[in-house]
Amino acid sequence: MPVDAISLEVFKNLFAAVAEEMGAALQRASFSPNIRERLDFSCAVFDAETRMIAQAAHIPVHLGSMPASVAAAVAEFEEFFPGDVVVLNDPYHGGTHLPDITMISPVFAGGELSYFVASRAHHADVGGMTPGSAPLSTELYQEGIIIPPLKLKLSGWMNEGALALIVANSRDPEERIGDLEAQLAAHRIGESRIADMMIEHGVEATAEHAAALLTYSRQMTKAVIAGIPDGVYRFRDAMEGDGQAEFDIPIQVRIDVEGEAMRVDFAGSAPQVLGNVNAVPAIVRSATWYCVRLLADEDIPVNHGCFQPVEVIAPAGSFLNPRFPAAVVVGNTETSQRVVDTVLGALAQALPELLPAASQGTMNNFAVGGTIGGKQFVYYETLGGGHGASSQGAGLSGRHCHMTNTLNTPVEALEYSLPLRVLRYQLRDGSGGGGQHRGGDGILREYELLVPATVTINAERRRRAPYGIHGGQAGKCGLNTVIRAGQAEVVSGKVNAMLAAGDRAVIETPGGGGWGEARA
Repeated sequence: MPVDAISLEVFKNLFAAVAEEMGAALQRASFSPNIRERLDFSCAVFDAETRMIAQAAHIPVHLGSMPASVAAAVAEFEEFFPGDVVVLNDPYHGGTHLPDITMISPVFAGGELSYFVASRAHHADVGGMTPGSAPLSTELYQEGIIIPPLKLKLSGWMNEGALALIVANSRDPEERIGDLEAQLAAHRIGESRIADMMIEHGVEATAEHAAALLTYSRQMTKAVIAGIPDGVYRFRDAMEGDGQAEFDIPIQVRIDVEGEAMRVDFAGSAPQVLGNVNAVPAIVRSATWYCVRLLADEDIPVNHGCFQPVEVIAPAGSFLNPRFPAAVVVGNTETSQRVVDTVLGALAQALPELLPAASQGTMNNFAVGGTIGGKQFVYYETLGGGHGASSQGAGLSGRHCHMTNTLNTPVEALEYSLPLRVLRYQLRDGSGGGGQHRGGDGILREYELLVPATVTINAERRRRAPYGIHGGQAGKCGLNTVIRAGQAEVVSGKVNAMLAAGDRAVIETPGGGGWGEARA
């Protein structure tokens, strides 16, 4: 089959459909609300050289980090066999943070290794200091079980010891085994669909189109970069603390654009810190590549090719490239958002009419866990906020933005599954920044505990507001409040609290920045 525009479009959708169908299976089979309701997972297809061929439209922070996991898995094992499944979550071996458990399965054709299918799902608890595995940690060991690349299945046979070890380290073992089995079910779907493609279209034709898709995405990305004026663009922002203390943690970027190439250098960013906001390089690359994809008029197929024209440098020993065993659990969620704000802030100097103001700049991580009826429960979610306004109009309100693409957990689903009551869930009117176009509003979500529990909040933009652009005003900062025995206390962006039955936690998320000066 010759490669032409029509056949390339067909295969682009065939590969993407494999990842999408894997995701549908994973969602349907999952046990936890975080996966089933919020869709906090991603699925992808890779070739035998561990180059990503397609990823479903799931979580942007997984864009550039899943390839690192697949590469780490392949580097660990000299040989794969049909029915093998590798599992890992180690951030220093291709992972992002410990709750994100990645699985990789080989796909064979005529006895030859041809492809891999992969899934990554955020598990609500993998151990660690506090329920939800998002503690105010100072080293990786405090964040949960560390899983190096190992074979969970060998030639189709379950490694029962490895599975038991992983499940035993969770506060909710039944939910963990259910979500792990859901990932395995998704892999069976992916392996079958890739095999069907090769049978129907031929092994060589499928491989030729996979390679052509990489070239196509690379050329499209080069065209996007060529549309940016050559030059050097800089921007500086900061994190607000590391969970141990509140202090500015600078993040600085220099972007060099020359022709069809882009170099993004984070030299000058802060050294690694004691707390949990350090981010491994795979996260930094993901956030940077995501920003470049935003500039495209057309939808660039997500694969290895679209990453190649963009060089990303994160200095070793910085909090964007920490040394083991630095704590990293919210580097994946919070620092990734700040990388986006910083990169877009620099690119806005080159493309002032195209780039928006800052969105909420946080995922507002909320984790809670305790015991009811002698059984432990755990829950984790992130919350939406305001999008930044742009030249095209006002920012969206109450939506997840940038590096998180998850859904809202419906109040009914949360209250059905957990001893929690949601007293308020509403837009935070007036929190978007003013301007010619207003930033989107954040949200307010108030939880009441029905049993004693431990609550952990990891959030940003509580002191440094999302910036406006071109005269637009900054969005309103977020706010965390804990109400104990009727007494309200405003707490920091990153907090761990033991609450009694009847106590409440209120999270107010930031609004997006405004665009342009307000007209009289």
